[in-house]
Amino acid sequence: MITPHTSPVLLHLHPNDNVYVAKTALALGQEIPELGVRTRAQVPPGHKIAARRIAEGEQVRKYDTVIGVATRDLEPGDYVHSHNLKIVDFYRDPAFGADVRPVDYVPEGERATFQGFVRADGRVGTRNFIGILSSVNCSATVIRHIAAHFTPERLAAYPHVDGVVAFAQTSGCGMSSPSEHFDVLRRTLAGYARHPNLAGVLIVGLGCERNQVSALVESQGLKDDPANGRLLRTMVMQEVGGTRLTIEAGIRAVEEMLPIANLATRQTVSASHLKIGLECGGSDGFSGITANPALGAAMDILVRHGGTAILSETPEIHGVEFMLTRRAISPEVGQKLLDRLAWWERYASGQNAQFNGVVGHGNQAGGLANIFEKSLGSAMKGGTTPLRAVYEYAEPITESGFVFMDSPGYDPVATTGQIASGANLICFTTGRGSMFGSKPAPTIKLATNTPMYQRLTEDMDINCGLIVDGECTVPEMGGRIFEQILRHASGEPTKSEALGLGDNEFVPWHLGIVS
Repeated sequence: MITPHTSPVLLHLHPNDNVYVAKTALALGQEIPELGVRTRAQVPPGHKIAARRIAEGEQVRKYDTVIGVATRDLEPGDYVHSHNLKIVDFYRDPAFGADVRPVDYVPEGERATFQGFVRADGRVGTRNFIGILSSVNCSATVIRHIAAHFTPERLAAYPHVDGVVAFAQTSGCGMSSPSEHFDVLRRTLAGYARHPNLAGVLIVGLGCERNQVSALVESQGLKDDPANGRLLRTMVMQEVGGTRLTIEAGIRAVEEMLPIANLATRQTVSASHLKIGLECGGSDGFSGITANPALGAAMDILVRHGGTAILSETPEIHGVEFMLTRRAISPEVGQKLLDRLAWWERYASGQNAQFNGVVGHGNQAGGLANIFEKSLGSAMKGGTTPLRAVYEYAEPITESGFVFMDSPGYDPVATTGQIASGANLICFTTGRGSMFGSKPAPTIKLATNTPMYQRLTEDMDINCGLIVDGECTVPEMGGRIFEQILRHASGEPTKSEALGLGDNEFVPWHLGIVS
């Protein structure tokens, strides 16, 4: 937890830390009398200064976690960032299960509720879309034209349908098959096809691609079953008669699904049906102080109510993976997480990639010096409950509670995998101001600092900057987030939905060779 108000301008996050974090911009030579420190450089908000003398080669600690070593002697008040902080690997004891604590579950009859769409198989949606999937890039234009036909005016007769959305993608051919990439693509498409937020699905292929529609449907166990509320239609352009005729046939197919989809209505259901994908992008020095731990507190509440929290972005737990393995319910679960990190080490070898320490320009400008420091904040989104399972990218999530799904850190790819795995809502923290939305599962955006929230209020749903402003605590903000999640799950539009975002954020993970 934050040591409250160490000073009006600095935060000391843990007694063992040898750096402070600037709450506001600090001027060169600014005196901070209550700490006995004078700044030795200009320091932007969210960035760090030395709390005491740090010798060259000494570990620099934030939240009592190593984020690197000093590359030169640092004096109290020195600005600490990537110019004098070097990432170094060090032994991190996984200590499987050492921090597992029992969860104080809320009795089933007392759990929080929301208004959701209950499907015939018992799963619950937070939205009610009809989706159109392309098996290959060659049918992407066709599915976009089909979806574009269904304007708000044409959908006015179907008030319980949230829209018709095209999930176009850029792969499906020119790839090795069978291969890991091929499996990931099919698993992702199937995850969307059976998603509880979709009342009906149309899959459109070209006909000569490697990812054949018929094989996709058969291999993934997809089928049309109107009796159980599953509506699935497929088309192949070369068989239907080309571009124009496929668009016309696709429109007719969706028109046939709309009256059935419109029969779905919201009803009161337990919060245990919520599966929340946890994402952060455009992170800054406040991410690990405000929005991420507050979201973690909200996820602890969700887990107590029987719901599921899905942490991802594997490169962004690099360096702090012990925070998760210590919460693994078994050595097997903890080892599976370490195995995914080992895979990433091979995958990113020799590349100028985030996993190897380099973070983006926005992260650097926001106060994060390297991937270890970014990971420190990122992992906090998962709260404190036991890690119950580790999943491959887009693998169906069947466990309730806190789980991990392997993914890149790139936001559209990570959230696409989470939604394919079953997330029916996304919570996205941001310090720099990511303009992100998603369909069919909506995105709630949480700002880490008040100035950015005020500047981008049309895009941000929740201002977690109130924590560093001293207006509320992390647990209090966690409670507010949980209540807002219930409202959005019940149909209240998020800011990204109001802006129409989500049509271009379906980005399956590309692996391997493109030929």
